Amino acid sequence: MLAIFNKGLVDPPKELNSPASHPSGSGNKPKYPQEIVRMFQQSYPQNAPLSIGFGDSAFLAYSSSKGPQLHQQRIFCGMDNMYCIFLGNLNNLNTLIKQYGLGKATNEAMFVIEAYRTLRDRGPYPADQVLKDLEGCFGFVIYDGNAGTVFAALGADQRVKLYWGIAADESVVISDNLDVIKASCAKSFAPFPSGCMYHSEVGLMSFEHPKNKMKAMPRIDSEGAMCGANFKVDISSKKATMPRVGSEANWALSGSQA
Repeated sequence: MLAIFNKGLVDPPKELNSPASHPSGSGNKPKYPQEIVRMFQQSYPQNAPLSIGFGDSAFLAYSSSKGPQLHQQRIFCGMDNMYCIFLGNLNNLNTLIKQYGLGKATNEAMFVIEAYRTLRDRGPYPADQVLKDLEGCFGFVIYDGNAGTVFAALGADQRVKLYWGIAADESVVISDNLDVIKASCAKSFAPFPSGCMYHSEVGLMSFEHPKNKMKAMPRIDSEGAMCGANFKVDISSKKATMPRVGSEANWALSGSQA
């Protein structure tokens, strides 16, 4: 899967951007979104990826072909101008469907959109608790075209992997394909932290430890170059406030930028 969001839509932690991604010589440099999209499409020659663009704001793509993480189910869903790419499986999907009053044909991506909609529009229920209720291995990215926001999360069990990085125009790139991320973002990339979620209005937070801040950990590659930082829970630091997302939404998120 591939998701690209422009810098006006998503403001990632500054530590994700490495100075080593902009060498003065002819070394590997970050690519622009059009190049990244083309490269991703060429990675799946047997089954052209399904893709959708939203002007200069966002681009989403996924292929049903087996990718680098072979065991994963991958689903793309769009409803009411909200779009989700889901990786993995929810073991308690049937229970969640009943809890939310959804139809039996609801798949994981559809459920995630509905859960997101509930949090955005009506729910005083904390988003971190909603994610803790998901049993199984999962990673997902949601683009909300109505609110102009992005929500991404990765399960804590580390069976699903996501990576994020910075493109040449400072767009944020998210993918499960490490080769695509490396080629797209040069040194400005890192694993998306497991047990964490990112919302474009709030930032990065741990849904496993929502009261703790996140901290950036320097990451050096085998060539000795500084790469985009890893992000870990700072067990010694607590948040003083519990900010909400959006002026009209009742979504209780408790994150802040790393």
